[in-house]
Amino acid sequence: PFEVESCLLEHEAGAESAIVGRPDSLRGAILKAFVILCPNYTPSEELAHQLFKFARDHLAPVKCPRVIEFVKDLPKTVSVKIRRVELREAEERWVKGQGEGARRENEYFDARFGKAKL
Repeated sequence: PFEVESCLLEHEAGAESAIVGRPDSLRGAILKAFVILCPNYTPSEELAHQLFKFARDHLAPVKCPRVIEFVKDLPKTVSVKIRRVELREAEERWVKGQGEGARRENEYFDARFGKAKL
């Protein structure tokens, strides 16, 4: 995930990011990026698509996130490391309770893969 997170931070809008697997019945799991934006940026579908394109231009296709969710903060340990396990568990609970095609506010799917079946 480090390579993907680093790529997203190279984009001018990315302040911080974390990558986890999102459960997917077709592929087992897909990559989901949680992104904190720099102060002058607001979450939007257009910005999400810019980040998807930026990732596609800089990473191998298999490493590109399929879902981006803009968040205000990320769970961290006392030593300021991102607690990806909390993000992963929350994502598993969400998908189990809402279904794979369900979408949170400020969450965007890469349009090339569809919304219901990624």
